[in-house]
Amino acid sequence: MVEIPKAMVVEQIRSRSGAEKASEADKELPDKLDADNDAGLLQKYGISPDELRQQFGGGSPSVG
Repeated sequence: MVEIPKAMVVEQIRSRSGAEKASEADKELPDKLDADNDAGLLQKYGISPDELRQQFGGGSPSVG
């Protein structure tokens, strides 16, 4: 299981689709996303679960 903080995903959405989509995603997405369980939500915003897994090396990113 790869858990990704919502803020990281929202920033990706903002850079790809703009502030309006990012704001919509921020309201809809859970605080922590699971690349597998939340695949449908991620794809709705143009984010590939596989891409997230690769980006975070299969582990949860640390937020400092």
